[in-house]
Amino acid sequence: MDAALGPPEKMAEHSDELTPMMSQYFELCSEYEESLVLFQVGDFYETFCEAAETSARLLEIALTQREDSTGTYPMAGIPIDNAESYIETLLDAGYRVAVADQVQDPEEATGVVERAVTRIVTPGTLTEDELLDTEDNNFVACLTEDGTKAEQAAAGDRYGLAMLDVSTGDFYATSTRRETTIEDEISRFAPAEAIVEPGAAADQFGRECMVTPYDAAAFDLDTARERVSDYFGSPDDLLAAPAEIRATGALLAYAEYTRGGEDDHLGYLNHLTRYEPREYMLLDAVALSSLELFERRNVRGHDDATLLGVLDETSCALGSRKLKDWLRRPLLDPDRIEARLDAVEEWTRNVQAREEVSEQLRDVYDIERLIARISRGRANARDLRSLKSTLEVVPELKAEIADLESEKLSDLRERLDELAEIRDLVGAAIQETPAREITEGGVIREGYDDELDDLRETEREGKQWIDSLEQQECERTGIDSLKVGHNSVHGYYIEVTNPNLDSVPDDYERRQTLKNSERFYTPELKEREDEIIRAENRADDLEHELFRDVRSTVAAESERVQALADALAELDVLTALAEVAATHDYNRPEIGGNGIHIEGGRHPVVERTEESFVPNDVHLTDDSHFAVVTGPNMSGKSTYMRQVALITVLAQTGSFVPASSAEIQPVDRIFTRVGASDDIAGGRSTFMVEMTELAAILRSATDRSLVLLDEVGRGTSTTDGLAIARAVTEHVHDEIAAKTLFATHHHELTETADALPGAFNLHFSADQSSEQVVFDHDVRPGAATASYGVQVARAAGVPNEVVERSRELLCEDVEGRDRESDSELVSADGESARANGGNEASQNGAASGEVAARLETIDVATMTPLEAMNELAELKREFE
Repeated sequence: MDAALGPPEKMAEHSDELTPMMSQYFELCSEYEESLVLFQVGDFYETFCEAAETSARLLEIALTQREDSTGTYPMAGIPIDNAESYIETLLDAGYRVAVADQVQDPEEATGVVERAVTRIVTPGTLTEDELLDTEDNNFVACLTEDGTKAEQAAAGDRYGLAMLDVSTGDFYATSTRRETTIEDEISRFAPAEAIVEPGAAADQFGRECMVTPYDAAAFDLDTARERVSDYFGSPDDLLAAPAEIRATGALLAYAEYTRGGEDDHLGYLNHLTRYEPREYMLLDAVALSSLELFERRNVRGHDDATLLGVLDETSCALGSRKLKDWLRRPLLDPDRIEARLDAVEEWTRNVQAREEVSEQLRDVYDIERLIARISRGRANARDLRSLKSTLEVVPELKAEIADLESEKLSDLRERLDELAEIRDLVGAAIQETPAREITEGGVIREGYDDELDDLRETEREGKQWIDSLEQQECERTGIDSLKVGHNSVHGYYIEVTNPNLDSVPDDYERRQTLKNSERFYTPELKEREDEIIRAENRADDLEHELFRDVRSTVAAESERVQALADALAELDVLTALAEVAATHDYNRPEIGGNGIHIEGGRHPVVERTEESFVPNDVHLTDDSHFAVVTGPNMSGKSTYMRQVALITVLAQTGSFVPASSAEIQPVDRIFTRVGASDDIAGGRSTFMVEMTELAAILRSATDRSLVLLDEVGRGTSTTDGLAIARAVTEHVHDEIAAKTLFATHHHELTETADALPGAFNLHFSADQSSEQVVFDHDVRPGAATASYGVQVARAAGVPNEVVERSRELLCEDVEGRDRESDSELVSADGESARANGGNEASQNGAASGEVAARLETIDVATMTPLEAMNELAELKREFE
């Protein structure tokens, strides 16, 4: 961001010579020095000096010049009606935007029009629909760190984290002593913006998160406690640690600050959810990326090829956001999981009701964000009508689910608050198709307010009188060409062409002279005009007052509207999960038992993008918890591991799963070390990234975790990689005992698995005929016998000459190892013959014959070096 967006030094030196308007602009720039100020001048938001140059460059708008007593300086402006799209561009460029509106009617101003910052727009505090993703929350976070590690080890939680979606009112708080846990929570919610104390480190936040050092006073414990109390009652009863109170209080202060010149208190922030990270399955940033829950790691087509994409059959924005929240935080409590599964199962049986509810939910507006705008005083009449339309759906939904029996759906039915008084108020007060602007009339329905009806009647009668005036005056004056008209400058007039001016009556008073005509008015016309104008102005003002009263009444019920929004969102998600289950042959998982047992499991995303998919089983228990998975490249190892993880996520979310059957003991966390990537910006190699992720797993995994390891050690030499892979296998098996799937090309690990009591081997096989390799994608017990690397290279399109040379080198390597082994064997035989005499020589000759016969049965060309060495060792043992 540019350091200077205010007045240049030359103008600052002569600030006493600035015009009143420019002085007002620079005062606001100084007050909001961290933001780019958009300054309303009529129908435009203007920027000046360095800010204008910045705006013109980023927004690709014209840079003009303004001249006054201080000189000439740059100016650039954007139309107010289209401001949001320009603001979005500024946000994307890393700027905060302070919007300074005219808060005084220019006609009432005696000097410069009064202006004030009415809102500060930042990436994490957006409330404008045009700038928000309807399918996702937009969080701003606050992180606090209390004391030293030694102090906190004795006193309590060291880190406090609060997260707020200003557009919906969703508010969460937690705390922990562990830095890694707080980083995991940050990645779970993926805030767009964060605030920290001045001087505090911000390493925990990703590169795409704007981090703002905020006012230190807001982090004071007593100040924060008082602010939290103003919103939610006693913070000591609600929050668990001082770190949480400080984070929550500071975040509330920041949300108030971004509201600008409006009333500070944000009335729609009426519920705060305090949670423990261990209440939910933890999916850190690495797991979210590796499993592709929400975003594709690599863009390869299939825009919806994520877990969220294949599950999102929701009907409204409320449900779409709730589904993402459920996937982001799968449950650990079996009772809560079963309650969701009961509801999904009941919906799968009631097809007609499910389809009807899905259709009705399509008429539900995003009332969570609507009520936020209503409470902030930014909603127009159309927003209120949208709320009413949603409330009209609620009785139909309640009737549709009245006979359903699951505890979850019965509870949702009770939570579907019809808010009849709000629905009726908006219906009675607001026109069906109101004007967009609330200050220009056309908002309040006839019959709602007697005074307004009288004013409108006066206005109508006056205009009807004027409509009849033209014919009346034509008859009275005998001037057939006489016209009655109106314009915004001169008001109503009677126009007479020049040839007829001699016929103008004496009571006509001249109003305007044109080239070919004169315009007049009469005392009676002026009286009627004044009467109409007074009625129009008073009606517009009264409509605005009445609308604000209605909006305030609705805002007072924000807590009830938010509770209704939450119930509608859950109903939508449960309906969508049932639709997916019924359409794609998902089955209900059993929750509990000993480990993870899946029969006929399928990858929920891959099966949608491939013509055929081979289901596979997995069984991980406390006694048999570590599977070493081998097989050729492209045989399906990574897909297999990911599908086990995704089925587990689905089950703990409360969804049916793509499997013939599944029994899932809830896991506390899923760890993934899958795929190779580097961190160029962070200066980390592929191997360093791999080892960093591996270290996190070894530090944090428990015997209730699910761990996916894919080709650990691939980023370094074969010898080092094998050593690391074996050490990791032994440590995870012996010390952690997590449910683990370890895919590897180190075939030596299959021997390690055979030696560990809780480990076992699985493999994917392939059939080779001529130059083709056919993968059956079927997982089987035992270790793989070949990798088929050269054949895979051919299938991938590697030039034929390279493939053939690879095959030659491979054969030479195998034959060289074989000759070396034969030489060692012959040498040993010769020494034995000389030492032991002819009889032993004869015996060894016979043994050599047996060895030769045995070797003839072995297809060395298809063996890996390790398999050849193992075969040689076996021969040596047999014929020593």
